[in-house]
Amino acid sequence: MKNDSLDIKPWWQYGHVWLIIAGPAVVVVAGFITLAIAIRVPDPVVADDYYRRGLDINKTLAAEKDLQLAPAMQTRNHVVTPKPELVKQESSTKAP
Repeated sequence: MKNDSLDIKPWWQYGHVWLIIAGPAVVVVAGFITLAIAIRVPDPVVADDYYRRGLDINKTLAAEKDLQLAPAMQTRNHVVTPKPELVKQESSTKAP
């Protein structure tokens, strides 16, 4: 018979163990990097007059929308408005 000896190595010498440990280790390192970035570059504080600024932005956007719709509104109003001569003829025919 052959002398079968088991090849017993410590756990750190197996490659698949390091593959399993690498995933969580990378996440922990990325978390510390994110923390360092968050501490070094803080977010700007919201302005005290944020509501007034928002209203001004809405007014500006509404004015831009009105300018974009101006040609369509002129055309619509032109089509809906009757011709002045038709109004004169109708008023003279309706008189008793």
